[in-house]
Amino acid sequence: MKIGLRTVKTAVSATLSMIVAGSLGLLYPASAGIIAVLSVTNTKKTSLLTGFYRLLSLALATAIAYLCFSILGFNAFAFGVFLLLFIPGAVHFNLSDGIVVSSVLVTQYLIEQDLSWTIIGNEFLLMTIGVGFALLMNLYMPDTEQHLKEDQEVIETMFRKILNNMAAYLNQPNKEKNLFEKCNELKEFIRTGENWAKNHAENQLIFSNHYYIEYFTMRRLQSNRLKDMLRILENITVEPEQVENIQGLLQYTAETFAENNNGQDILDRIDQVYDVYRKKELPKTREEFENRAQLFQFLQLFQSFIEIKAEFAKNQNEK
Repeated sequence: MKIGLRTVKTAVSATLSMIVAGSLGLLYPASAGIIAVLSVTNTKKTSLLTGFYRLLSLALATAIAYLCFSILGFNAFAFGVFLLLFIPGAVHFNLSDGIVVSSVLVTQYLIEQDLSWTIIGNEFLLMTIGVGFALLMNLYMPDTEQHLKEDQEVIETMFRKILNNMAAYLNQPNKEKNLFEKCNELKEFIRTGENWAKNHAENQLIFSNHYYIEYFTMRRLQSNRLKDMLRILENITVEPEQVENIQGLLQYTAETFAENNNGQDILDRIDQVYDVYRKKELPKTREEFENRAQLFQFLQLFQSFIEIKAEFAKNQNEK
């Protein structure tokens, strides 16, 4: 049985919350522990926002409970009316996350048959202690930046292999059948990297670093273009001399594919390839024309593939 870091932080924050609430003489100190359990999240930022919204949710719940219990008395019927008003209100103000916790705390007004400032203060202290210790525990988060850098290296290696395979099988009768599978694996790995990047950004409370989110988004867009290129690759059948320049581009891109490559050199080479094709003799038959059109479409997709990286590099330089 494996006990994760979040489980440890949940147990510690709940224990400390109950101890502090009990030492302050608060009613229902166990509630502070339960609130802590529900408030330990995956990132610092979500913990902070969760705590803030739950305090707002409790304020809304207390106001509605005061109205319902004052008019209808402290009974189950009044609590039902409270829920009919509170739940839609919390949803309207985007406080849905605090519905359950705040409703439980409102039942303590009902049990005590009291809505004095003393009991209201008791509930707000329970909430503050619970979310406070949850946030305190979440101030420690393992540094995931090294993990993200390793993911970048893996992704770039996967891109290189696919590009080299595309160069090898371009215009060949026997295509590499598992290139689509490799491309899907690449996209799945990028998706996982994006999730890690979002967690990394949300663990920066003061200075949010969105570089890795933007990086993995860029690679995901490139993987989409890569898949479109593979679909065209399956149908290309032209004279060998017609694909030499594009094969050279793919091989060069695979060799230079890296995080710090802004793609401008490759775009210049693409322009040169366009010039070469413009000077070639026009196709003489319909079949030649269609095949040449497929090759041209492949080159356009490849250009778009590189432009995605070039745009990313430009945006990073402007920041």
